[in-house]
Amino acid sequence: MMTFNRLVDSIRQVHDHLSAQAGRAVNISLTLRNWMIGFYIAEFELRGADRAGYGDRLLATLAAELEKLNVSACGKRQLYQFLRFYQTYPQIVRSLTAQLQHLIPEGFTDIKEKVRSLTALSCIDPQTLLQQLSYTHIEQLVAIDDDTKRTFYEIECIRGNWSVRELKRQINSLYYERSGLSKDKKKLAELAQSGAETTEPKLNIRDPYIFEFLGLKSKEVMSEFALEDQLLDKLQEFLLELGHGFCFEARQKRILIGDTHNFVDLVFYHRILKCHVLVELKLGEFNHENIGQLNTYVSWYKKKMMTTGDSPPVGILLCTRKDHALVEYALAGMDNDLFVSKYQLELPKKEEMQRFIEEQMREAAE
Repeated sequence: MMTFNRLVDSIRQVHDHLSAQAGRAVNISLTLRNWMIGFYIAEFELRGADRAGYGDRLLATLAAELEKLNVSACGKRQLYQFLRFYQTYPQIVRSLTAQLQHLIPEGFTDIKEKVRSLTALSCIDPQTLLQQLSYTHIEQLVAIDDDTKRTFYEIECIRGNWSVRELKRQINSLYYERSGLSKDKKKLAELAQSGAETTEPKLNIRDPYIFEFLGLKSKEVMSEFALEDQLLDKLQEFLLELGHGFCFEARQKRILIGDTHNFVDLVFYHRILKCHVLVELKLGEFNHENIGQLNTYVSWYKKKMMTTGDSPPVGILLCTRKDHALVEYALAGMDNDLFVSKYQLELPKKEEMQRFIEEQMREAAE
């Protein structure tokens, strides 16, 4: 018998079911879009008739052209992530529908040939990956270079229905390494899963990838990439206007450390200090990983980019959260007190940088 309570419960059930279905459909489309963009780039680098004319400028040039066409979420860094996504998960080709296969341009690799060449590449079915993991999950997994380690987190993430934040936490807590050393792996797995934060099946409109993909522009859901670009634009102008000798050199500077590509937000050359100044902006509170990452970049510049007469490079780390800004200087290998004092005299004061960051964050919020 239909009652009012049953009416309420029925509406709630159909809402939850179809919201979850819509969320999965949008996410699968977004994930496939990003995979295909990576596929296109890889094919162009391999077979493009005019590829030699672009070289290392390919992603920057492509990002600029796509921005003119209002193609969302295709900045230089994102394009590189899509390329890595395709290279890490080529087996997703098996999930392309006939409709998507028709989007493969003439002269590109034959999709059917590619499917035949992929035998037992992964123990997880590509359709399961698409159904169970969001693109934001996949982005975290792509950053893992070791295939076995990545597969471990794929399985555990799907089994535990982890949220993206939980996946990050488990990776940072070295769950894989601890599991390898543990004498009671089953007990460790039970402990890891028992307190894990799970993901909601509903469509989360605040996800930056989702709302950009759907063409939403609300400031309420401004993406990290959009906010970062806005802040970097103004930060670049701010440092140049200080008049302390900053000469702009590069933005999103790609550097290769081992087999890993990294991007430095802003690179300047300081004509008074005669050194490179690397600036990293992190949208969040300070942690030791941030300063470690920046120090790695500074050390790389010291080894690879310093020339005769140069002073050691210096890094400036800016971290933000609400109305708080923390500035740290990474003074790599500089033990001379006078040298450090000179850097502190010529570089922007911590208070100046903090005030600038807080003002820009308030403007963005408004």
